[in-house]
Amino acid sequence: MNDTSGRRDFLKLGMAGLATAGVVGAAVTVDAQKAAAQAAPDSLLRTVLDRGKLIVGTGSTNAPWHFENDAGELVGMDITMGRILAKGLFDDPTKVEFVMQDPAQRIPNVTTNKVDITIQFMTMSAQRSQLVNFSRPYYVEGVALLSLPTAENKTFDKLLAGGSATRVSILQNVDAEAQVHSVLPECQVMQIDTQANVLQALESKRVDAAAVDLSTVRWLASRNPDRYFDAGKSWLSMLYGAALRQGDLDWLTFVNATFTIAMFGHENALYDAAFKDYFGQEPPARHPGFPAI
Repeated sequence: MNDTSGRRDFLKLGMAGLATAGVVGAAVTVDAQKAAAQAAPDSLLRTVLDRGKLIVGTGSTNAPWHFENDAGELVGMDITMGRILAKGLFDDPTKVEFVMQDPAQRIPNVTTNKVDITIQFMTMSAQRSQLVNFSRPYYVEGVALLSLPTAENKTFDKLLAGGSATRVSILQNVDAEAQVHSVLPECQVMQIDTQANVLQALESKRVDAAAVDLSTVRWLASRNPDRYFDAGKSWLSMLYGAALRQGDLDWLTFVNATFTIAMFGHENALYDAAFKDYFGQEPPARHPGFPAI
């Protein structure tokens, strides 16, 4: 029997056939340990499952990615991605240990096996990809404009119309002025030494808008609508991905599959709740049919 005739015979079974298939399928169990035994002997997939917990390198001081809430619990979008992996591994999102690390240790701690994976708002780049494997992106970061809800020129259109009278603060960087002028070509750019002072310049009304990360704009505007306003403009897309040690295809494939299922598939409760909580937005609807991933 060829594949085509076999498919026709299956379809002829109708609902009775599907019911029978369901019964047969229910009798087949999946043992994660046995499945992992098929992985390469040195794969982290085996190691992590045998250990019984996942070890994630991350931070604790950068909302909405990784920070402590009022109860002293480590939370954030990066933390949620770690819990999504733990749920995929053990059907238990709590079976994960978070190792606090400086951003400078994001790659070294992966390559020296101090952590299984780094999930720490890490921008993917060709240069970094020579040192680690990156997972599929789990967020697209960008630059965005934060303004004051009480300001007359709080929207991007009005900031643009203000021309040279519009003032924008941004963290000091070699490309800072060019970044702002790519969307507000006539504005005055104020480069400032720290992110806190970039925001303070806005709050004190020394500038009309602050150019900061899109995630920061969404976090502040959704949590403090009486203090901050999303001006409605973002640009300069940057991909955030998790970093893994090179040379382990089984581990990389597992991480990618788990992230994809959480973002685009049926096991999306953790990702959706975090996206709404930390960015103040509903994730795009998933539509069965052609895969949009």
